[in-house]
Amino acid sequence: MADFKSKLERFFERVESSADRFSLKRRQKRNYNNALKIVPFFGYGTREKIRIRGRVVEDEGEIISSETDSVWRNIKNMYRRFETDEIPFARVKAIFQNREIETAADDEGYFTAEFSSVENLPENLWQEIGFELLEPVSLTNPQTFAIGQILTAPASAKFGVISDIDDTIITTNVVNRLKMLITTIAANEHTRVPFEGVSAFYKALQKGVSGSESNPIFYVSSSPWNLYGFLIEFMRKNEIPFGSIFLKDFGSHTIFHGGDHQTHKLENIRHIMETFRNLPFVLIGDSGEQDPEIYRKIIEEFPNRIRAVYIRDVNPNPLRIEAIGKLITEVSETGSELVFAKDSEFAARHAAEINLISPDELPNIRTKRKIDEAAPTAEEIVDETLNNPESPAITNE
Repeated sequence: MADFKSKLERFFERVESSADRFSLKRRQKRNYNNALKIVPFFGYGTREKIRIRGRVVEDEGEIISSETDSVWRNIKNMYRRFETDEIPFARVKAIFQNREIETAADDEGYFTAEFSSVENLPENLWQEIGFELLEPVSLTNPQTFAIGQILTAPASAKFGVISDIDDTIITTNVVNRLKMLITTIAANEHTRVPFEGVSAFYKALQKGVSGSESNPIFYVSSSPWNLYGFLIEFMRKNEIPFGSIFLKDFGSHTIFHGGDHQTHKLENIRHIMETFRNLPFVLIGDSGEQDPEIYRKIIEEFPNRIRAVYIRDVNPNPLRIEAIGKLITEVSETGSELVFAKDSEFAARHAAEINLISPDELPNIRTKRKIDEAAPTAEEIVDETLNNPESPAITNE
């Protein structure tokens, strides 16, 4: 059975690869009639090195969603996010502080730009970096530019935050795969809801106990890069602080498996902590999958670097709760703390007690939690829509 599954997976990979090559040849023959665009992802770095990823794709227009979009429109928009026409091996120039480097994209259009020994890095949380597409050139738009953002840690920063995304800042239902699939494809960034109080809690963490620390936040998830724009708009709408985001190439996700979740998260968290090695960190995740075990390993590898671990309770399975209880004891023996939190307010009270945030932020976090609790969940919106065949949300475009 495993051998058949492996052969079938390789077959679909060959089909996908052949389709990509055919599409590329067809677009090249048209001399890229559509405009091309550079999509920079949020980068990060220090005076030693800054690093930013991005992608070069055909510009097929912005995906614009609203709260009144129908289910079918949401499904079509989600399809568009994954059906991108990437520009393999494109050449891109990055410009930062009067320095220029050239880099080449891979076969999926992804590129990475790095600058070493960055002098005179301003004491701001975010820095701008410019991009210019060198090759190929579109007949429609022969000059293609973009501006990206680099997240840094100014001298005022006292710690960094590394957060999961699914079932940590956004309700995903990882423990129920069918609900997760339906919600993902049938809702959008306006109808998906954050976990209660998360925006106020993360803002408080970024401001720190003094209110002016500008602590950097990093988001690490096994979701594919195709959802980057969706996540940015979700954070913008719900006023969740932006941060550098670490996702996965959709090529490592297939209909058969989602890639190695643990390895991906461990590698990226290690990289963040090694890059910002002068900062302690706060880790935030949920009990749905492997976050507690991943964070326990990080505590082992980086002793005395983790101020606290907050795990959101999303899995009611008694065996899972028992396993996390054991992890709480193990982590306490290292001098750190793992807090099993029912909501953001619970975690915030602990954060105030250990001087991560100002106690003055607690009333605001409590108020935001109550507002978020009163809002209908994405699952309720989708269920109500699908159970009413004549609903405008199903039929209207």
